[in-house]
Parts: sequence; structure tokens; C-alpha cells
Amino acid sequence: MDSKRSIPLAILVSMRPRQWIKNLLVFAVPLAANQLFHRDVFVDTIRAFVAFCLISSAVYLLNDVLDVAADRQHPTKRYRPIAAGELAIPIAGAVAIVFAIAGLVVAATSGYPEFLVTLSIYIVSTLAYTLFLKHEPVIELGLIALGFVLRAVAGGTATGIPISPWFLTVAAFGSLFMAAGKRYSEFVSLGDDAASMRPVLAQYSATYLRFVWTVAAAIMLTGYCLWAFQVAIRTDGAALASWSAVPFVLAVLRYALDIDRGDAGAPEDIAHADRALQILAVVWLIMFGLGAAGI
Repeated sequence: MDSKRSIPLAILVSMRPRQWIKNLLVFAVPLAANQLFHRDVFVDTIRAFVAFCLISSAVYLLNDVLDVAADRQHPTKRYRPIAAGELAIPIAGAVAIVFAIAGLVVAATSGYPEFLVTLSIYIVSTLAYTLFLKHEPVIELGLIALGFVLRAVAGGTATGIPISPWFLTVAAFGSLFMAAGKRYSEFVSLGDDAASMRPVLAQYSATYLRFVWTVAAAIMLTGYCLWAFQVAIRTDGAALASWSAVPFVLAVLRYALDIDRGDAGAPEDIAHADRALQILAVVWLIMFGLGAAGI
């Protein structure tokens, strides 16, 4: 790099704010329950979002500290602040501890003990992945998926809103779809370097990963359609809830295209770059939101 980043900027980059988009999943439960824009619910959901951003940033810092040697051999990860020598490991470790404590304090003061439990499970599962299990095939896919599911579940535990079984089905298999798709994209894009850059990929095949994300997508789409029809019945036949399955299915197919091309190794990049996917997501959000409201 041409110039060295300042310590504050290096910390900010190491927090990976682009990946905070994943934490928007905490808004899913309140939105689905048509309660997101109730003042108390909205404030509680924002609190949950902030807590997850703090905790996930702490995990990213810890991950970069532990993987510094490997990152320095990676074509792109070597530019991360810790790998590039712009952020000292002791400073990164101290900041990670501060962020983790801050996130737990936010959860502990939310008034919802279930949210603190959800966040604690996220921390434990993420640390287990980072420290021990990221090289264990299938298990690591489950842990990556669990991270997405817990974000979605937190939208309920942080607001006291009951979570629909159909929502959990869609969240769980949607998360597995994204996790397997991420690994498949890495397998395709890294080619012969896949095993050296991501050791767990040596234990997978492209055929197996395609099987996993295909099965996960099928169950997710079936679950969503049944859920959307249930919402329509609950809201006296609101047509938009049922028809929201159309942009949802198209969005999943669009994302599957990105996976097949090998472009979904970083889901947050797809969310920022794929304009067609963004349009479909907005259309779905409007249709489902209005349908859930009974319009």
C-alpha cells in the first residue's frame, strides 16, 4: 500500500463495517410481525443491531490476530491492517476485549435476558469456530449458518416478539444456503489455490457443496412460500404477502447465479454490488411489509 493507515483508521477497517450489513437480520422478526415501527420495538431492535456490530467487530479483530501469519501469505488479506503491520497485535486484542464487553453490556441492559443469552451463544459459537472448528467440514458450515440464524433470532429475543416456526425454517436453511454458497464460490474462484488459502476446502468437492446449497435453497423456498401464505391468511387474505414469494424466489435465483459464478465468497460484497439483487430485495421488502400490515 502507498501510505500507512493511522491507528484509528486501522481499527475501523479491522472492524469490517461493510460486513455489518449481516447484522440487519435483527430487523427481520419485528418486520415480519408488523411491529418494527412501534417506537419501543424499533429502539430495542436498534440496540440489538449495535450490540451485534460491537460483538462481530470484536470477533473480526480476534480472527485477524489469530490468522495474521496466514493472512500475510494471502493475495488480498495481506492488506488487512494487522497483517500489514499497521495495527499492533496488543492494541487489536485490547480493542477486541473492549468491544466484546461493550456489546455484552448493551445486551445486559436491554431488559430482555433472552437477548443476552442469544448474544452469548453467538459469541461462544463464533469463538469455537475461530479457535477450533473452522477446519472441520460440515461442522464449520453449520457454525457459519448458526451465526446468521442467531442474528435473526435476536430480533425476537431483543424485542419480546414470538418467532414463527416458519420464520426459523427460512432463516436456518437460508443461512445454510449462504454458508454453502460461500464455500462453493471460494472453491470455484480460488481454483488450485483453494486448499492452501482455505484448508477446509481440501475436504470438500464442488459437487458436494453444490448439493448442500441446492437442497438448502429448496427447503428455504418451500418454507417461505408456506410462511407467506400463512401471513396472508392471518391478515385476512392480503394478496401482497402471498405475491411477495415472486421477488423472493427471483432474489434467491439471482444469488444462486452469483454463487455459481464464484462471486459469492463474500456475501456482503454481493449485497453492495449486485443492483438487480438490491432491486428485488427492495420490491420484496415493500410487498411483504405491506402484506404483513394487511394492505
